[in-house]
Amino acid sequence: MSVIRRADPWRDTDVIDARAPRTNQAIVGSLALVAFLTGWWPILGLLAAQLAIGLRFGRRYCLPCLLYFGAIQPRFGEGPIEDSRPPRFANMVGVAFLGGATAAHAIGATTIGWALGLIVAALALLAATTGLCVGCEMYKIGARVRGIRPGNILHVDLAELGADRSEGETVVQFTHPLCTDCRILEGELRAAGRRVVTVDVTRRPELARKYGIALVPTAVAVGPEGLVTARIA
Repeated sequence: MSVIRRADPWRDTDVIDARAPRTNQAIVGSLALVAFLTGWWPILGLLAAQLAIGLRFGRRYCLPCLLYFGAIQPRFGEGPIEDSRPPRFANMVGVAFLGGATAAHAIGATTIGWALGLIVAALALLAATTGLCVGCEMYKIGARVRGIRPGNILHVDLAELGADRSEGETVVQFTHPLCTDCRILEGELRAAGRRVVTVDVTRRPELARKYGIALVPTAVAVGPEGLVTARIA
């Protein structure tokens, strides 16, 4: 069965279908729980190895990715497209916890091993069922700690964006062509009668670096003189 894709899962690796990480989380969480219920802790090591292999060699070596993109997505269609960095970081956290759990079991510290394994099971199943990904939120907090936070953009050079400063307030939105939330936000802003100038971070990466854009969509309201008057997203 063919599926119309805006993002190729094997080439457009800077973004991902949001349902793919949730599928991965459901599998990891379920198997971690099975490991606890059966007492067979090597499952935790296998999960850690699979996540590590996928992170190192790419989605084609990630079994849950192959399942989702090869069987589930063609049947149910493509879901919302999101930045792939937060779920990737969440997988790195999963490798650390599952690897730690495996090492703990190997040296006989079973209480610590099961505690780490159950943390992974609980957080992965929480993300799979509700969409609340704690590892993803950790990534975003880390970005803010590194200095990428809403208050950073104080002034925008409208001239380099080709915007007409004489037309009053302008909303400058940093976007990505495969970002679902970006299109939704832009549509809402235009429907509200606001003037929007978009900056495609794939075409203008120097502007993304200049203004410290970590995630899209990022949007700010800018006055005629280039001063940021409000953070919108």
